[in-house]
Amino acid sequence: MARAPSPPPSPSPSASPSASRSQPPAPAPARPRAEATSAATRIVIVAPDALQLADAPDEATQREAERSRSLRIGLLEAGCHIVAVLPADPFLPERLQQLQPDLIIVDAESQARDTLEHVVMATRDERRPIVLFTDDSDTRHVGDAIAAGVTAYVVAGLAPERVKPVLDVALARFRHEETLRRELAEARSALAERKVVDRAKGLLMQRHQIGEAEAYARLRKAAMDKGLKMAEVAQRIVDAAELLL
Repeated sequence: MARAPSPPPSPSPSASPSASRSQPPAPAPARPRAEATSAATRIVIVAPDALQLADAPDEATQREAERSRSLRIGLLEAGCHIVAVLPADPFLPERLQQLQPDLIIVDAESQARDTLEHVVMATRDERRPIVLFTDDSDTRHVGDAIAAGVTAYVVAGLAPERVKPVLDVALARFRHEETLRRELAEARSALAERKVVDRAKGLLMQRHQIGEAEAYARLRKAAMDKGLKMAEVAQRIVDAAELLL
């Protein structure tokens, strides 16, 4: 008697088209953090009142006002958010504290140095990138301005399409410098902590006639028991020893 043909094997779940369609798609790669200007970049312009006049009284001020208009056009074309245009007056620190801009543009006339001094003083306690646009051809103070915290110093005319690249470079440079500044501060702090720990160990070794390893172990145990950093316990030991001198 002939045997009935066996039914074809059913496809496995991995070979099923419906099963393959039901699998979740691979996650998209994370986007890198933006380092350039965008609509979210909050910008404050610091400029003399004369540059905001529609009809300038003389040719020099007209030229400066034209540069100021080109700067604003470039910012608008780049999609930047200009939150305010402020004068360089004694109220500038308080206004910047209220507005919290990401970047400060100094749109200065011939008295660029005086305007810069106001802005640098206003950002002394809370650093921000500062970009100067000026027609002042006297560049003797460029080094002092950069040392004081100015991120970019742009002299003479500037086409609107060049504004965004200048700001992008200034922001990238500021972030790089802030990273280096933070790393230097952390290295100095770690060195200072190590010095105070070494001094406290020396005091413990001298007072209790113990070795360095034992002194370190006591410091570590005291820090763990009190929930403090070793440097904090060490500083207390040093302070107490100085009071007894």
